[in-house]
Amino acid sequence: VQLQASGGGLVQAGGSLTLSCAASGFILDSYAIAWFRQAPGKERDWVSCVNSVDGSTDYADSVKGRFTISRDNTIKNIVYLQMNSLKPEDTAVYYCAAARDTIDYRGYYYESRPYDYWGQGTLVTVSS
Repeated sequence: VQLQASGGGLVQAGGSLTLSCAASGFILDSYAIAWFRQAPGKERDWVSCVNSVDGSTDYADSVKGRFTISRDNTIKNIVYLQMNSLKPEDTAVYYCAAARDTIDYRGYYYESRPYDYWGQGTLVTVSS
């Protein structure tokens, strides 16, 4: 059971990247998925999330309008984070995380603690 984050790299300011979070050993359609990021010397921050019920999403103010999270619950079993108009302050290691739906709650979380599985992180570097 694991999540594999990929797609990071070096990009110039204003450019775009698409991150992928692939699950193996479990099916993502019963999980809320989130992306977090951690810049050098800073704490891990929530970036975006999507629920399992109706695909509702939410974004941190710093990325709203530039990032788009989406999920493919077909055989691909992947969640994406499309990042446009990248800024140097978006430079960070990006982590995806999955939180299992429960009988009482099938939404997403803004804190890291409720998430059951984490990807290993993928580095995004935005040059000015």
